[in-house]
Amino acid sequence: MHPNERLIRDFYESFKRLDAEGIAACYDPAAEFSDPAFPGLKGPLVIGMWRMLTARAKDFSLEYDSVTADDHKGSGHWMPSYLFSKTGRKVTNDIRSVFEFRNGKIIRHTDTFDLWKWAGMALGPKGTFLGWLPPVQNAIRKEARAGLDAFLAAQK
Repeated sequence: MHPNERLIRDFYESFKRLDAEGIAACYDPAAEFSDPAFPGLKGPLVIGMWRMLTARAKDFSLEYDSVTADDHKGSGHWMPSYLFSKTGRKVTNDIRSVFEFRNGKIIRHTDTFDLWKWAGMALGPKGTFLGWLPPVQNAIRKEARAGLDAFLAAQK
């Protein structure tokens, strides 16, 4: 197994255990992360997001597959399942990841998933009927970032 494939698997296994420090060990301190809910995170915000998600996880499980990597890039498919804290609704998200590596660590991590589908699961009928609208998706992003900022402020 390529060491970077092992690194991706370590990331997923750490998240499966809700082990924020194990996740943090997979990333370069200057790492960048982006997904439809948390676009453009850099450096400490990346690890802060994972710490927040692991701390808040309820009824959490994670499955992953299709992990591949070489010296520079890697990818994986994962499906976390959890209760969305704001509504108590069950979410099972289907996520594709692309990774870039530097010095044996993740330097760039980009996740893609259908934010409209996520909104339907997390928010119920409102998300199903309105989740495709850019203002609704922007509100989801704004609320996610506000939650991250509040979590990080409380850690200081």
